[in-house]
Amino acid sequence: TTEFAYGNYDDWNNPLNKVQVFYAGKMVEKRNGTVVRDLTTTETETGSIYVVMPVPASVKAAIKSPGPSPAIAIVSRGPEPAPSTDPTPRINGKPDLSGTWGAAGMNWRYGFRRCAPNQGADCTNIWNQNIDFEFEAPPRYGPNRPIYKPELWDKVQELDKWTNKDDPVMTCLPLGTPRQGPPARIYQTANDVTFLYRAGVDGGGGYAAFRVIPTDGRKHDPQNADTKFYGYSVGRWEGDTLVVDSIQFDDRTWLSRGGFFHSDEMRVIEKFTRKGNDILYEVTVEDPQVLAEPWVMTPRTLRLAPNPEAGLLGDSGACEVYELDDITSQIRH
Repeated sequence: TTEFAYGNYDDWNNPLNKVQVFYAGKMVEKRNGTVVRDLTTTETETGSIYVVMPVPASVKAAIKSPGPSPAIAIVSRGPEPAPSTDPTPRINGKPDLSGTWGAAGMNWRYGFRRCAPNQGADCTNIWNQNIDFEFEAPPRYGPNRPIYKPELWDKVQELDKWTNKDDPVMTCLPLGTPRQGPPARIYQTANDVTFLYRAGVDGGGGYAAFRVIPTDGRKHDPQNADTKFYGYSVGRWEGDTLVVDSIQFDDRTWLSRGGFFHSDEMRVIEKFTRKGNDILYEVTVEDPQVLAEPWVMTPRTLRLAPNPEAGLLGDSGACEVYELDDITSQIRH
């Protein structure tokens, strides 16, 4: 006879990351009356709290207009817009990438939990969404992640567990390429392109930044270039596609949240292909020091912003590191 006893339920997440989900604090297993396992919970890291369960036939029959799950509010961006049919503007025979561009995010999220009856009075949908997000970050659980060499996965997981201390976002460093994502505004001349970036693109990280990239046919000259957060970049045209080739990265940045680090030998290839009012943005990350294979990121479509105010990028504000000495618990973000 095997008996399991569970008790002392509580939210055992660390005090800075309570999620109002109760887990057994005491678990005892007995066999023929003899204790063979006695477990005490000291700390949990609970998140992405969802329950999938069958709907009884009688309930299905009573539903006249099926909609979103009563437990989850689904986030939807609506149908994907049709490709642009507008003419592609050109400068010196090449597509003109100039303009303010909006980049649709990856539509991967399940939504956020509605407040349950047992949750506190301070609960809101947004509150639940915030505490769930760290456990649902697309790089961590999404379908397209960088593949590291087997001996480095322990390091990736360790960094991820201590995200609140080790992620460069928490120490006021720029996001860098490719984590910063595509530029929000582009200025193009015959000999170079300038990329402007928004702040707060990854959970509040990153700063308003810019890159000026030559497209005059020059090659990399590593002997006369500094290591940079966004890399040492040169551009070239391959037909109607601008290819930006970047090397010499500062290895303190991450590819994305999730502990996905890189070495100083990383190389990033960005491709920009404009057709009408769309730009296809493609990125490949090569890092033979840490990656088992090149990481081909999920392509994104940038769409020209019609709002004349869209390109006015404000100050990104200040960042201050003040609490690293007080961090004793692991929190992903």
